[in-house]
Amino acid sequence: MDALPRRAGGEVLYLDHIAIAGSTLEDAVDHVEMALGCALGPIGKHAHMGTQNRLLGLGPDVYLEAIAIDPVAPAPSFPRWFRLDEFSGPPRLTNWILRTDDLDAALAAAPAGAGVATRLARGEFHWRMGIPADGRLPYDDAFPALIEWKGGLKPQDRLPDAGFRLTRLEVAHPEARALCEALPLRDPRVVILPGSRAIRATFSTPHGERSLE
Repeated sequence: MDALPRRAGGEVLYLDHIAIAGSTLEDAVDHVEMALGCALGPIGKHAHMGTQNRLLGLGPDVYLEAIAIDPVAPAPSFPRWFRLDEFSGPPRLTNWILRTDDLDAALAAAPAGAGVATRLARGEFHWRMGIPADGRLPYDDAFPALIEWKGGLKPQDRLPDAGFRLTRLEVAHPEARALCEALPLRDPRVVILPGSRAIRATFSTPHGERSLE
């Protein structure tokens, strides 16, 4: 099915990373490594959210994040991002994240529920992100989370290049046209399609074409 046209105006958004969630970080990492034939980086911690992750660089502009609740971290008094408090079932690609140079403007133009700008940090990385009060993003989480990196440094600048590239990101939703109209995104890799809610990524790898859902 053909992709729908995206909105042309507004604060321009850029594909930043994709998130694969699991009931445990080990589950999420195994899912990615088996599907792509790769090795993810070391564990990182998000103290504010009580989560942990491991990353894979996908070139100079995009990365992949395997993420789960950190079982030894104190639980926050608010819902974690990406609905991790509600996560069940096998690990899967749950969310996509877009980068902006002006998070306040991007959130003001986004659908209601895209989140409140929240300042976060992990090691040398500092960023602001739109965090929904209930942990749920618009369009059944098919709408992307919005992020603004601060200080000129982002994970893509530090991750090694192992030859993996995201070539296509399909985001399907019954309200695909409305989702398209809400996104001033200019990236030919991203395709918004009508259909049951789903996210699927295709990659070129040293082992040939691979995919993740």
